[in-house]
Amino acid sequence: MKHPVLPFALASLPPVLFLTIGTFNGGLWLWAAALYTSFFAFGLDEALAMASRDGAPGSTERAANRLSVVLALAHLALIPLGVATVSGATGLGMLEQVLAFFGFGLFFGQVSNSNAHELIHRSQKALFGLGKWVYISMLYGHHTTAHRLLHHAHVATPLDPNFPPKGRSFYAYFPRGWVRSFTRGYAVERARAARAGRMNPYVEYVGGALAFVLVLWLAFGGAGVLAYLGLCFYAQSQLAMVDYLQHYGLARRKRPDGSYEPQTIHHSWNSPHWFSSHMMVNASRHSDHHANPGRVYPALRLPEDMPVLPYSLPAMGIIALIPPLWFKLMDKRVDKVLARMEAA
Repeated sequence: MKHPVLPFALASLPPVLFLTIGTFNGGLWLWAAALYTSFFAFGLDEALAMASRDGAPGSTERAANRLSVVLALAHLALIPLGVATVSGATGLGMLEQVLAFFGFGLFFGQVSNSNAHELIHRSQKALFGLGKWVYISMLYGHHTTAHRLLHHAHVATPLDPNFPPKGRSFYAYFPRGWVRSFTRGYAVERARAARAGRMNPYVEYVGGALAFVLVLWLAFGGAGVLAYLGLCFYAQSQLAMVDYLQHYGLARRKRPDGSYEPQTIHHSWNSPHWFSSHMMVNASRHSDHHANPGRVYPALRLPEDMPVLPYSLPAMGIIALIPPLWFKLMDKRVDKVLARMEAA
């Protein structure tokens, strides 16, 4: 019987090979890296059958964690390779530098982000720390706090800085969510640090980010820093896009006493597409993740009556970049889910 973690490895690891060889050889390797997480992923999602609704049977946590560690270490190794390639330090031409930007950026934004998200939900200190440093390496360390202590606690309410209400475009959502998740997360951690008598983790988030910038500046100069900042921004925008896609408009009702109704599987959008789900370590099974944040990714399920996006996450991300098209496609679907919840 095929191991349940094997499809995740087969879907998520090939870009590591393409990008590593492409750093030094360019050409078709960088084309493969850029196309793999974009057009190739979309094509396979459309061609293959939908994934099974059931999670993996039995205990897969150890194997799943091993793959997450491999992906995280590969990400940290790819950071200097990506900066070197995009900045021109490896001697590739302009077209190859552009391909490298999209190849590395798409891997960081779709695979590394999804994998780091898994790691910061693990209870083991070493795994959690590895996920945190993946986020720090993308200059997004505060997401470690904002996701766990704000998003999961207040999902689908205005108290969640990353909740996109119906009618808000991604362009309005992204900068607002970035700033509010940083500042609100800092306030939460400052209070926790004062109570516990420990260092605020924002020292690590900001200090670690500055350390990455300094090291890459020393290694690759100003062009390297610009390449690094561009790759980080691109990766951050993709993480924000996934949050936008998975929660757009599905607000929890506010009760007369000011509290909000309990979170249910109806407050997250899901995608059942086989390939992108495996490439992004089941980030698309979002309803079950919110119901069971500690459940390891191969075991996540697709509830029968969950809200489902009409296309896979990568395809929906492209549509969301065109707000009139996004609103036309999604607002009526939001209304139907909310009406169903109202009637329940």
